[in-house]
Amino acid sequence: MAGVSVGMPVIGATRSLVPGAAGTTFPIERLGIPAIVFADGPAGLRIDPTRDFYSKTYYCTHFPIGISLSSTWDTESVYQIGKAIGEEVRDYGVDILLAPGNNLMRNPLCGRNFEYYSEDPLLSGYIAAAYINGVQSNGVGTSIKHFAFNNQETKRMGNDARMTQRTARELYLRPFEIAIHNSAPWTVMSSYNKINGTFTAESYELLTTILRNEWEYEGAVVTDWFGGKDRVANVNAGNDMIQPGLPSDTDIIMAAVEDGRIMPQTLDANVKRILQLIVKTPRFNGYVYNDEPDLSTHAEVARKVAAEGTVLLKNDDVLPLSHSTKNVAVYGVTSYDIIPGGSGSGTVNRPYTISLIEGLRNNGYNADKKLMEQYSAHLKQFRKEQEAAKTDWWRSEERAKELLFTIQQLSLDADNNDVAIITIGRISGEGVDRDSVEFYLNTNEVELINNVCTAFHMKKKKVVVLLNIGDVIETASWKNLPDAILVPWHCGQEGGNSMADVLSGHSTSSGCLPMTFPIDVADHYSSQNMVMNAPNITLGVGQKDEDQGIRNIDYTIYEEGIYVGYRYFDTFSKEVSYPFGYGLSYTTFEYKDVEINRADDKIYIDITITNSGFLPGKEVVQIFTKAPKSKLDKPSRELKAFAKTTELQPSEHQRLRLTINVMDLASFDQNEQAWVMDGGRYHFYISSATKGTQFTETLKIKKSKQAVNDVFKQR
Repeated sequence: MAGVSVGMPVIGATRSLVPGAAGTTFPIERLGIPAIVFADGPAGLRIDPTRDFYSKTYYCTHFPIGISLSSTWDTESVYQIGKAIGEEVRDYGVDILLAPGNNLMRNPLCGRNFEYYSEDPLLSGYIAAAYINGVQSNGVGTSIKHFAFNNQETKRMGNDARMTQRTARELYLRPFEIAIHNSAPWTVMSSYNKINGTFTAESYELLTTILRNEWEYEGAVVTDWFGGKDRVANVNAGNDMIQPGLPSDTDIIMAAVEDGRIMPQTLDANVKRILQLIVKTPRFNGYVYNDEPDLSTHAEVARKVAAEGTVLLKNDDVLPLSHSTKNVAVYGVTSYDIIPGGSGSGTVNRPYTISLIEGLRNNGYNADKKLMEQYSAHLKQFRKEQEAAKTDWWRSEERAKELLFTIQQLSLDADNNDVAIITIGRISGEGVDRDSVEFYLNTNEVELINNVCTAFHMKKKKVVVLLNIGDVIETASWKNLPDAILVPWHCGQEGGNSMADVLSGHSTSSGCLPMTFPIDVADHYSSQNMVMNAPNITLGVGQKDEDQGIRNIDYTIYEEGIYVGYRYFDTFSKEVSYPFGYGLSYTTFEYKDVEINRADDKIYIDITITNSGFLPGKEVVQIFTKAPKSKLDKPSRELKAFAKTTELQPSEHQRLRLTINVMDLASFDQNEQAWVMDGGRYHFYISSATKGTQFTETLKIKKSKQAVNDVFKQR
């Protein structure tokens, strides 16, 4: 969250430094301590593109969103995105980027899933670490967020997440632990919500016992903007910095030091960590920023990685489009008005957005002109009607309704074109969860897909559906209709180009799902404790923390425990539309020469991957494990390692090594108050994204445990 106007003086106003940034620290000029600048966000730097009395613009690159990055399953690609974002952060005079978002995708209806990474903590953690390392390679910092348990937007400033310690540690803390240990973010942002009755921003157990004492985190902790209610509790819990800060906060903290509610050494530690943060920043070190980042190069990075994160769900001999394909009938308002990212602090003030039409043209295709004229008129009328409507900055914007066409026109379209492409779009954003209705196609969308498929198939022509979405939607009821389904997600300002690159085969299809596509949203275990029809809960400063006792609004019971996403669907043999980790390719791969070895606290799995098909491609290797029988309930399988090949030409091979920390096989036992790795034989499933399990290896491991602190007592 950033840019909140509260109608009162706020410490750290940014107009004189970087307009549109989220906040600053307070400068102390007599001591040579400058203000440092914080700015959003996950999909690219968010600052104002124009400034008073300047003709120059200050646009930033809108990169693919988090869900697109995790779909690459490629830490090197994500590192390159982070590096490019960090260059813009540095060159525009910002010191700390308020990103990445690393909360788990507990349920498909969370409004902010688009900027998170996965339903799996390991995938989330390593993708976040790669992003952080990329950004911070430029000498600027990040703020990993929202620590922790921010898994819904409905009443996010007061919702009480109620769960067992095992649930907290195995799922919701694990992505942060992995990211922090593998990247050392400069700051951690505490979240708005509560954990078992205590605001996370006021939780000593979370911010000190776990973060600092157990994980040995040495950076600074900053509140989310206006997070928490009690400033004394904020400080005592372990927040070093309250953002954006009100003048009254200083008086409250000083009074608490004087009357003993805050110990001087606590405040000293806060100040020390803030100063340690400041002296690392470009602004303190006199970096002369130029306000001229290399936007053209960054656009190319965005285009390449967006294609890499595109997931191919279905392909009945149509993709990549043949060299003879030239004329394309393009349907769906989103084809002409693509969605580059979600709304709220995760958006970017970008210089342009490439539509699918433009992307197809750039790849040598001709889009049907009559359809272009019809959609142009439709969108022009829609925008005219929307001009007078006011939308809060964090709200998801309205989308134009789908156009419908007569069978006669569709039949003519099929005569005049080689293939049909339909784009379905969904947008979500900060502050509001998705309504369950948005999970399903609406009547117009269903009719459009049905009619286009009928008309084109009658003429022996193919139909491709693109899903320009920020989270899961329902596919089971209609996926048999089109010949191919591609999920490019919200893929940034170069979206039209990256979509067309994959359609044409100029970029290889290698993305995999970072979450499960269920048959129905209610199939998720967590849906029993999630608002299905998101209420209009106002977001903003001063939101009252009145506990009305309304389930899933004032409090949410994490009744599903560790059975989130594929851990639930697999363990309880519940059918899905597309499984976690799934993604087709334009080529095929052969797995061979598997070796598994243990050396001290590491397990090494070596495997040779060969491109056995006829087109270039990249393969994602996924290692799942199954633990021996235990007194604890455990999922039937859990992801423990993954790797992606480089682009392999036909017949080319690559030897991969995947590494698993032995203690990562442990589960949390609340009775023993420890991470416990049961002794016995562990199964290792070496899986292909396209074909499932290729090899099963076993390894016998002795029992061991690692004690930790007792935290998060349930109410």
